[in-house]
Amino acid sequence: MTADAHDDARPSWQRSWRRRAELTAIAGLGAPLLGLLGRTLHLEWQGREHLEALDRGGERYIVALWHGHILPGMFYFRDRGIVVVTSENFDGEWIARIIRRFGFGAARGSSSRGGAKAMRSLLRSIASAPAAFTVDGPRGPRGVAHPGIVWLARATGHPILPIHAAADRAWTLGSWDRTHIPKPWSRVVLTIGAPMRVAREADEAALDEALHDVEARLRACEAATAARLAASP
Repeated sequence: MTADAHDDARPSWQRSWRRRAELTAIAGLGAPLLGLLGRTLHLEWQGREHLEALDRGGERYIVALWHGHILPGMFYFRDRGIVVVTSENFDGEWIARIIRRFGFGAARGSSSRGGAKAMRSLLRSIASAPAAFTVDGPRGPRGVAHPGIVWLARATGHPILPIHAAADRAWTLGSWDRTHIPKPWSRVVLTIGAPMRVAREADEAALDEALHDVEARLRACEAATAARLAASP
């Protein structure tokens, strides 16, 4: 492959100095601003015993969450070395750079592009660290899980840990995933559901059933979070 051909194979943002500068600015400013925001939030847990039981047993797990609620979940799981799947596009790059500053790893790829590459990276990393999937990412539809998480659970034997986090006061962006950004000094509740496993011998029908189970458990976590936020602190 010639140098020109190699350059042409790069993502478009890598071939533009303006986009590279924009990326540096987003990551450079975004991480400290998010750190400041995190210090203002009042964080509450539900279902923490599920995570603590896995930690006591030294068992790795695969966190499942909706794409639009990455940010509030990030404040709870920082500095655990959790490896997160992020897409290889411009948005995935700045997300990867920011989450690394909060103690996460990044496996690059998605269900629509580079998925096999991301899965190989996760299979290597989960030998020593937990993993996380935004199950309806990177492009949706919102609230519909893609199969990567159940494939990984079957391949590794590690349990899926459904979570949902939301704030009582938040900005909601107009993006496809309705990105949820807690406002400063808001109350944020994280709900952790019971772990679920996917049998190594699971066939395609069993994987499809497991995927529907992941969606149901995430919706249950979402409802429990909403109920806790509606109650008095």
